[in-house]
Amino acid sequence: MTYDSLNKYVLQYLERSDQATIDAIPTFITLAEFEIATEIKTLGQLQIVESTMNANSPSLAKPARWRKTVSMNYTDASGNKNPILLRKYEYLISYSQNSTTSGAPLYYSDTSWDWWYVSPTPDQAYTFEVLYYERIAPLSSANQTNWLTQNAPTAMLYGTLLQAMPFLKNDQRQIFQQKYTEAMKSLKDEDVTRVGDRQAVAVDS
Repeated sequence: MTYDSLNKYVLQYLERSDQATIDAIPTFITLAEFEIATEIKTLGQLQIVESTMNANSPSLAKPARWRKTVSMNYTDASGNKNPILLRKYEYLISYSQNSTTSGAPLYYSDTSWDWWYVSPTPDQAYTFEVLYYERIAPLSSANQTNWLTQNAPTAMLYGTLLQAMPFLKNDQRQIFQQKYTEAMKSLKDEDVTRVGDRQAVAVDS
């Protein structure tokens, strides 16, 4: 499935060809993407990013489309990766106030959608690595495919049709809801299996 073919299928299912509906389909697709993203966290959303801290600054910029942090570490002078542990922001502030020196970061917190906060304040430009869930790159005429069109086309189709129902004041919601629910259940079942496999590997190793 592509962005263009999704547009075509939606029009066929809705049996509409008026310009108002055609113009609204991109919005329905975007809303469906957000709806699916709130319900699942899949392997396709996991990303690893590596960057460099700024010495004497406790703030780290998050990558675009960040959704949830899984883990963080930094690399020391010996080349070893050391975990940075998640703590509440209040704990980090208290820790920093009770510490008289900067140093290698031990803890991090989500302070906003765009920033992490680490403590102690880095005393040098440490390289750090973050494993996180990202919002999948949104579909558009310039971005014809993404993880959802390639791995969850049924969920995208029926999710988009569901978003169209209030706009069209149509009574087919029950049909589309059932299909969407079935597609999402399949995705969630796969997620449960993957999470179980990941935990088993982590425990075994």
